[in-house]
Amino acid sequence: MRRSPVSAALVTLAAAAVVLTGCTWAPAETSSTSSGGGGYAVPGLPDAAREVMNQPQYAQGRWLISVQDLETGETLIDLDGDKMAQPGSFVKTYSAGAAWVKWGPDHTVTTPVKQSGSVTDGTLTGDLVLVGQGDLTMGGRTKPDGSVDFTNLDHNDANPLPGATLTPEDPLAGLDDLAQQVRASGITAVNGDVIVDDRLFSGELAGKPLSPIVINQNLLDILITPGAVGQPATAALTPAVAPWKLDLQVETVAAGATARIEAPRLSATDPSTIVVTGTVNEGDPVLKVFEFDDPATFARTAFIEALGRAGVSVAADPVATNPAGALPDSATVESLPAVARLESLPLAEEVTYVMKISYNRGAQTFICRLAAAEGSDRCDDGMSVAGEIWAGEGLDTLGASLIDGSGLEGNYITPENAVQIQTLMAKRPDSEQWKATLPVLGVDGSLATVQTGSPAAGKVFAKTGTLAGGDAFNGRVALTTKTLGGVMDAASGRELAFTIIVNQGFYDGMDGVFEANDDVGAVAAAIQQAY
Repeated sequence: MRRSPVSAALVTLAAAAVVLTGCTWAPAETSSTSSGGGGYAVPGLPDAAREVMNQPQYAQGRWLISVQDLETGETLIDLDGDKMAQPGSFVKTYSAGAAWVKWGPDHTVTTPVKQSGSVTDGTLTGDLVLVGQGDLTMGGRTKPDGSVDFTNLDHNDANPLPGATLTPEDPLAGLDDLAQQVRASGITAVNGDVIVDDRLFSGELAGKPLSPIVINQNLLDILITPGAVGQPATAALTPAVAPWKLDLQVETVAAGATARIEAPRLSATDPSTIVVTGTVNEGDPVLKVFEFDDPATFARTAFIEALGRAGVSVAADPVATNPAGALPDSATVESLPAVARLESLPLAEEVTYVMKISYNRGAQTFICRLAAAEGSDRCDDGMSVAGEIWAGEGLDTLGASLIDGSGLEGNYITPENAVQIQTLMAKRPDSEQWKATLPVLGVDGSLATVQTGSPAAGKVFAKTGTLAGGDAFNGRVALTTKTLGGVMDAASGRELAFTIIVNQGFYDGMDGVFEANDDVGAVAAAIQQAY
C-alpha cells in the first residue's frame, strides 16, 4: 500500500436497461433500470454488488467496473469501463505480464561469481566478482519443492502494516551456495578483494535504489519479542551481517494497551546501528524492517562472511564500502572465468512472489531487467520496452498511462484495458500458470482474509491495488483507490475477466482501508455468484 495525496472524484450515474444478446442465459439478481436502494443501476450489475457500492463511505467517490466473458468476448458489465483511474499496485499486472510475455514462465537468470587473477596452492591472487543479474530472491525464498515461499503479509510491508511475518528459509542460502562452489573450485584464500558488480541497471523507487543485487529483498528483519509488562523487549536481527547492530528502546506494555513501534532508523552517532523505539504488547511479537541504501556493500559483506563459513579466507576488509571503482569494464568482467553460478527461480515463481504479496521493488526490477535486455542500464527505459511488448501482443496501450511498474501515484488505466490484459493472457498456452500467480480470494496473498466465508472463495484470481493517504482537514483516512482485477470461475462455469476500481472512500481510521479491500472483494464475489 502506498500513501498519496487526496484528490476529489465525482461520478455521473446513468440508468440503463438490461440487454442480453448472443445468449439465452441471464445472470441472477442483476439490476434493471430501477435505481431503488441507491445508484449504479447498470445492466448486468448484481443487486448484492450495488448494496456494497452504495455504502456511505463511497458516497463522494466513484466505482468503475468492466466484466467480460473470456470465451465469447461479450461485455457483461460496463460501468465507466473506458474511463481512466489510478489502479495502485494492480499496475504490477502490466510489468510482470510484460516480462512473462517476453521470456515465458520457465525463464531464469544466472548470477555468476567471476575470478580475476590466478590461483596458486589454493590462493587467488586477484579478485572475486559477484555479478548482480536482478535475481529477486537469490535462493532465500526457495522451498524444498523448488517453489517460492511467501507469507500473506510479507516483511516488505512490515513497517506500515501490522501482522507481517517471516518465512523459515535462510535469506543467505544463495550466497552460501555460491561460497561453497568457490571453495569447491579449489580456492581457499583470496589475496585480492571481493567486489559486487551492480552495473547491469540502476534506478530509484520511492527514494530507494533499485539494484541488480538483491539479498533478503535488501532488508534487515527486526523481530521484536515482548517481555513481561514494564520490562524491555528483546530483538533478533535477520540476517545477522556485520557491521549492523541494534539499539532497541522498546518497552513491554499490557496486552490490549495502546502500543506503537516507530519505523527503524539509523543512529545519529553510528551509521551501522539501527535504532528502534516504542512499545509492544505483552505476548504479541512484532516484525519491523530496515531498508539499507547501499545493497552492493551489504551483499559484499554478506558474501565475504559466507566465504568464511565455506572455508575461504579473504584478506580485504569485510565491512569496507564495495570498491566498484576497481572493476574493469563490463566486457572484461563478462570474459572472466566463472567459479560459481546461482540460477534463479523460474520467472513463474518470481512473478508469483511479486503478485501474491504485491512486492513493489520486485515489479520494478522486472522493468529494469527489460531495459537491460535492450542494452540500457536505466531502469526507466524499461517502461517503453514494456509498452512495446504489450503493443506487440495486441493491447491498446493508449488505455493505460504508466510511470512505473509497481503502482505508485500517477499511473492510470481504464478497466477495459485491464480486462484486455487478462484476455490476452488467457489465450496463451501457459494461461493456467499465469492465473496461479494471482492472489486467490479468501485463500492467499493479499486476498487471504477477504471473503473467506463466501461461496466465491477460491474462485476469484485477482491482483489488488491500493493508494491511501490522510485527510488532515477532517482528521480521517482517504482511500484514493482500491482495485481488484483478474479472472474468475463464475458459478455457472463461465470464465470471466474483470476489473473493479473504487476511487475516493473516506474512513475514520486505517482499518477502513482493510474494509475497502473486503468491499471490493464482496463486489467481485457478487459478480462471481450471479453469472
